[in-house]
Amino acid sequence: QVQLVESGGGLVQVGGSLTLSCVASGFTLDTAVGWFRQAPGKEREGMLCGSPDDYTTYYVESVKDRFTTSRDNNKNTVYLHLKNLKPEDTAVYYCATRGTSRRCPALASAGYAWWGQGTQVTVSS
Repeated sequence: QVQLVESGGGLVQVGGSLTLSCVASGFTLDTAVGWFRQAPGKEREGMLCGSPDDYTTYYVESVKDRFTTSRDNNKNTVYLHLKNLKPEDTAVYYCATRGTSRRCPALASAGYAWWGQGTQVTVSS
C-alpha cells in the first residue's frame, strides 16, 4: 500500500526553523516530491518540488530563499527545511508525488496523485 506520512510540524516563533519529514512506504521515494501548504480559509498552494537529482523547482517566490529540501534514501524520506519562518507561513503542509515520476512539473499542482495527511505549522508573532 502506497503511503506518505508527514511529521515535524509544530509551534515556532517568528524567525524560527523547522524540518518536516515525508516518509514513504509501499514504493521507493526516488521520485519528484512536491511540497504544498494550505492556510486557513485559503486554497492549497504548491510551493516547490524536489527532484531525485537534488534540483529544486520553486513555484512561490516568498519561500525561495527560506525553504529547501533534502533526501535520505536509506530512510525513504524527503525533508523540507523551513527557516526564517513568518506568521504567513502558518498552514498545514503536505508532501505529494506524481506517482513514480522523477520529474517536477512546470505547473505547481500538475499530476500529483499520492498525498500525505499533512502536518500543521504554526508561526507565532
